[in-house]
Amino acid sequence: MTDAYRYVPPVDDLNDVDELFVFDFRSYDDLDDGQRWSTWLSVEPLSRGPEPRPDWVVTSQGAIDTELGILKTGKEADVHLVERADPHDPDGGVIMAAKRYRAPEHRSFHRAAAYTEGRSMKRSRDERALKRKSTFGRQVAAGEWAVSEWGALVRFWELGLPVPYPVQIDETEILMEWITVVDDEGLLQTAPRLAQTRPDPELLQSHYDQLCDALATMVQNGVVHGDLSAYNILAAGERLVIIDLPQIVDLVGNLNGMDYLQRDCANVCSWFRARGLEVDEHALFGELMAHAF
Repeated sequence: MTDAYRYVPPVDDLNDVDELFVFDFRSYDDLDDGQRWSTWLSVEPLSRGPEPRPDWVVTSQGAIDTELGILKTGKEADVHLVERADPHDPDGGVIMAAKRYRAPEHRSFHRAAAYTEGRSMKRSRDERALKRKSTFGRQVAAGEWAVSEWGALVRFWELGLPVPYPVQIDETEILMEWITVVDDEGLLQTAPRLAQTRPDPELLQSHYDQLCDALATMVQNGVVHGDLSAYNILAAGERLVIIDLPQIVDLVGNLNGMDYLQRDCANVCSWFRARGLEVDEHALFGELMAHAF
């Protein structure tokens, strides 16, 4: 339970108390296992999501993060569900997705160089450790991928692209919007991957148009997803949301930029074509090049 208190300085005549020296404060219980105090105020301002922030973002200093379980495991990171709520305002709480990159178990070194070509690291020691693939180098790599994805989420969100809102980054953990759908019983569930859906022809066309618009916006701003497929796109009802962005590459600055864009086009068109939509990856690639230059 929590208790509320009102502190008044001891004086002989309460009428003489300046309201500037009177304040209310509340106490909080000790945390249970699987809980932590909100890290919102412990990270730097640039490590918090872009403004204007959605109304659901919880910024209370008294908020508590509660682990709700794992949502997805991957080769590079695991995604958990975390509820952030202030005990004094439980109705204002929110459930977020927490993507946590693994450090010693990071397994992306065989493909990292191609994606990170053209990127520079601030500290030469980190760059040397990364090249040696030492334990510390793996920790550096985990942090580098987290920072890369955070930067991509912020940039894409500000461009109006369909990505989860990035709430904050803290070392190798990114807190972001949990993309959901409502099931038949009226309960929130994680939105399925596009690959798991079977949309009707009208919705299929709408999904394809949404992706084309998103890809056009990306190339207009000189970036490529680099690993786009129906497995890292969520279908939130009629809306698509693109996820998994640590490997985004510069369309021109990376020697493989065009190849990655062509592969993204091929992956996307292959899935839509298998569902009955007549699309061509070469035509899509050509249209995107027209947007890029």
